[in-house]
Amino acid sequence: MLSSNIPGTNIQFNEAEDAFTIIRPMIEITGGFSLGQVCKITGLLPSTIQNWVKRKYIPAPVNKKYLERHISRLLLVSVLRDYVEMDDIGSLMKYINGDTEDETDDIISESLLFDYFCRAIRALDETSLNDDNIDSIVNNIIINEDINHKKKLLIALKTMIYAYIAKECQEQIDMNISKLRG
Repeated sequence: MLSSNIPGTNIQFNEAEDAFTIIRPMIEITGGFSLGQVCKITGLLPSTIQNWVKRKYIPAPVNKKYLERHISRLLLVSVLRDYVEMDDIGSLMKYINGDTEDETDDIISESLLFDYFCRAIRALDETSLNDDNIDSIVNNIIINEDINHKKKLLIALKTMIYAYIAKECQEQIDMNISKLRG
């Protein structure tokens, strides 16, 4: 049921690696992605990305380059936006990592948060789509995190997972309705 692409991208997942193990070398080789490259990878419009920067959902690019923390935050916002209000996404991200532009108040790196989210998504199957199983999956993923941050991470990751599942379910519904219309 769940996509074989890295969430929010058209990049194929390699089952043996985390998302940023795949994405990081691309960012490093290019010295950061240009807006055009981000658009090609994500399918987002430049105006959407620029609006997110302006509204502080993602940090401003550095010398017109989107670095790892920009891309990871952008992917999280992109994945969540269909089923979570943008202001709520902003609140969720602030809940975990405070001010968009200030990394000193982060409890976890944006890329590790995205990797945790992707690990949880990959661990899900149709039989594990209930709150207890999702709690268990997320708790196993964040097992090494600071005890003071685990509750926040659990709440944030579960919110992200449910939004992602809702989007995937909607895509299946749309595909099936399209088949019915023939």
